[in-house]
Amino acid sequence: MLVKEGLLYSESHEWVKQEGNIAWIGISDHAQHALGSVVFIELPKVGKNIKKGESLGAVESVKAASDVYAPISCKVLEVNEALLDAPELLNDDPYGSWIAKVELTKPEELTSLLNSVQYEPLCEE
Repeated sequence: MLVKEGLLYSESHEWVKQEGNIAWIGISDHAQHALGSVVFIELPKVGKNIKKGESLGAVESVKAASDVYAPISCKVLEVNEALLDAPELLNDDPYGSWIAKVELTKPEELTSLLNSVQYEPLCEE
């Protein structure tokens, strides 16, 4: 499993790339491996306010369906519409295929996320 440095991770296997008060959220390589071939994605609505831990959307694979949880409280600014036509991009490039671009509404929550070194042991379980 690839754990990319410079990102923050949730225990539910979402990643966050932060730049100031803006962040991109996606699913980790570990998550896409566990899911298998992704065949459908439900994206959040632009403009929606989501609290940390709430559902940001859902991913369906040939094996299972799984919610994608917001690792931080945020307002959805943009969604990656390319995933609607090609959800398999989450398998092909999980760190390049973000799900939502968001504005942080509680930036202090970033401290509860894991860095790559802290996250790696979770992928080995």
